[in-house]
Amino acid sequence: MSQKPSITFTKLAAPRKGSVVVLWAEGAGLSKSGAACDPANILERASEVADFSGKSGSVLDVLAPEGPGLDRLVAIGAGKASELDDYGWMKLGGVIAATLRRTPDATVVADLPDAAADAGGAAALAAGIVLRSYSFDRYKTRKGETPDDEAQKPGKITIQTSDPAGAKKAFAAMSAVADGVLLARDLVNEPANVLGPLEFVERIRKLAQLGVEVEILAEKEMKKLGMGALLGVAQGSPRGARLAVMRWNGGKAKDRPVAFVGKGVTFDTGGNSMKSPSGMEDMKGDMGGAAAVTGLMHALAARKAKANVVGIVGLVENAVDGNAQRPGDIVTSMSGQTIEVLNTDAEGRLVLADALWYCADRFKPAAMIDLATLTGAIMVALGQHHAGLFCNDDELAGWLAQAGSETHERLWRMPLGPEYDKLIDSKNADMKNVGGRYGGAITAAQFLQRFVKDTPWAHLDIAGTAMGAPSSEISQSWGTGFGVRLLDRLVRDHYEK
Repeated sequence: MSQKPSITFTKLAAPRKGSVVVLWAEGAGLSKSGAACDPANILERASEVADFSGKSGSVLDVLAPEGPGLDRLVAIGAGKASELDDYGWMKLGGVIAATLRRTPDATVVADLPDAAADAGGAAALAAGIVLRSYSFDRYKTRKGETPDDEAQKPGKITIQTSDPAGAKKAFAAMSAVADGVLLARDLVNEPANVLGPLEFVERIRKLAQLGVEVEILAEKEMKKLGMGALLGVAQGSPRGARLAVMRWNGGKAKDRPVAFVGKGVTFDTGGNSMKSPSGMEDMKGDMGGAAAVTGLMHALAARKAKANVVGIVGLVENAVDGNAQRPGDIVTSMSGQTIEVLNTDAEGRLVLADALWYCADRFKPAAMIDLATLTGAIMVALGQHHAGLFCNDDELAGWLAQAGSETHERLWRMPLGPEYDKLIDSKNADMKNVGGRYGGAITAAQFLQRFVKDTPWAHLDIAGTAMGAPSSEISQSWGTGFGVRLLDRLVRDHYEK
């Protein structure tokens, strides 16, 4: 994980030295606190020359302003102050981090004329700074040599707010979630030669330091359980398969857990149905679902969530050798259902089939949500700004959609139905693992639904959002950590008591 800036909160005052950032509300300008740091009205004069109005995300930067003390004076456009929500404050934090990336220390005046940042707003601002400051640079031996290199980060950020004690308390929880996002980004960004199933397990074991109970199933245990679908994917790789079970028991003993299941294909060649070379290097990120579940469990444990939560990830490498699965092979899943594997590149659903059945059978969860970089078809349908949501329970679907809207990790509900389900019926087995050319994301979800029993269940196809998604104010990373903030909000709003 890249080094994070140090963030402290203090009372509103009039900073008169060093680098200072103030917020400028569109149509209202500076607050009294912001104007107090500018006795010579430097920013007002500069705004007239630059035609700066405070539009959201805009920046007015004055280097070495005239007068004593100030090295740099920056105004960040906050847009309409009355329209700022938590995500709006977080985006402002991202803009601040980007603006200050080569400034060692700075003071941020989190105050607006009509909307002084309350504790939550100031904390969200700080979380945005942390998320935007991330870069995956651990393999760079020469840093800071190009304009795009974000190796030089703000060292210490002091945020002035009307309620510093409240902001510090709120940020403790938000920082835990941000750390979960950064962990997920690290996992997705790691090259596959460094992070295979066994190495992923070692990252997961570290969650025990936060109080997460970790249990690892190896091939012997999975074979005994009858996980022929998952093990079939792994049989072409010498690196071995694992099923990791993470448990956070923060709720009451009698409360049924909510469960999250992640696809963890640490590299996907496509198997014998080999992918084309173009873009195959991106398949190091085919474990984005497992990364999100791991990051979520970190977030929930670090902020001491008052809920019982289970996280399960199936970890395999889909490789090619003489023992690799062949198109036309028939495997038996843990459920006893047989699967004709017509395409070895439709492997993630095979991993999830056994992981979902195991989760539903063992833990009897109140709800079960899986995340997977499952299909290219979902990107054809939705692009890269929404993940696909498939769900057998309208209430759960509504909760997820609302959490997605609030965190800006947005979901779009897709259909399920018997017409689609029959497309995966097989003449030679109970089902086949592909359903034809059309509706590929839907038939993949229908396949998964056959392994969830009667559990309220949702499937999130995050192929377009977990890696290589468009950059934003809070993320410039190839691996985005998508799903951590979304599902933390779901747990916070509906499963904590």
